[in-house]
Amino acid sequence: MNINPQTLLHALKKQFKKGIISADCQTKPLQGGTVGNVYLVTGIAETADGEKLPYRIVLKIQKKWERFNDPDSWRREYDLYVSDLGATFSDALRWPECYHAEMNTVEDEFQLWLEYIDGVTGLDLTGDMYEQAALELGRYQGKLYALQPAVLQSLTNLSHADLMKNTYLHYRSWPVVYDYIRSEDCEFPQYVRQMLIDIDEHADEILARIEKLPLVLCHRDFWVTNLIYAEGKIVLIDWDTSGWGYLGEDLASLIADEADIDHMVEYYQRCVPAYYKGFSEYADVSPIADHYVYELILLVFGYRLIEGYLHTEDDDEKTKLVHTLQKIYEMKSSPAQG
Repeated sequence: MNINPQTLLHALKKQFKKGIISADCQTKPLQGGTVGNVYLVTGIAETADGEKLPYRIVLKIQKKWERFNDPDSWRREYDLYVSDLGATFSDALRWPECYHAEMNTVEDEFQLWLEYIDGVTGLDLTGDMYEQAALELGRYQGKLYALQPAVLQSLTNLSHADLMKNTYLHYRSWPVVYDYIRSEDCEFPQYVRQMLIDIDEHADEILARIEKLPLVLCHRDFWVTNLIYAEGKIVLIDWDTSGWGYLGEDLASLIADEADIDHMVEYYQRCVPAYYKGFSEYADVSPIADHYVYELILLVFGYRLIEGYLHTEDDDEKTKLVHTLQKIYEMKSSPAQG
């Protein structure tokens, strides 16, 4: 791929906080897709006095695309990085530093030159790391909820509070998944099917109760591959789905989104109290009788897991998806105290 040398030098100058006169570079994909690509850029940067500095920096190139019910999400991460939101983070929970952000309005594409974080992520995260992530998320959301910094009012490109509800209703109206769990052909255990049918039957009442919970700034993609544990701190990447959501909504992703299935119930029991402990350091949660994290998990992921099951030919993947739903069922009899 072609990298603009001047843009690279500008980003490295910000990274090292000193003048950089030249740099070589090599790139390799970190992850990618049809709408965007992420690269690790490495090389040696040289200062005016001849100092040679090895560097690693992340280049994210995002093209325009449209997510259901959230059309401007493709550019949200750029909008957030050029805002003052970065000042709201703590040392304990933050996003990678951005050294350069550039929007190409002709091509509907942006570039972010970001700090490379070397740490533990994905299914390598331990239970203690999960719990710390939940605690620090609670603190962050509690602080913003209590203090209401001015930057929150200035953010014009955030997903709306009803995104979770509308996504669930969209899935529920889809006969492929809705009819399957009610059909004689359904291969899921009866108790799993009934769990999903029950949430449908009580969804209006449950959603009405969830909508009385505090409205907080949510990441909305708070799952293990977007969490990096480094030097005892939590760094959070990929902010394109972030916006207003309800207390505990991000915990659903942490616990159930392609999670460590064997430890899901344990992490549910550990993370919910940790999250509420963090939030309560800034805001009173005593009036909240129920946390609804279990219900949020079912609303957000129930039909998504069914969809995954119906659209994969891989028997191991099918087994994993059934196992995930079984673990969600087990959570109901293993309540976490928030």
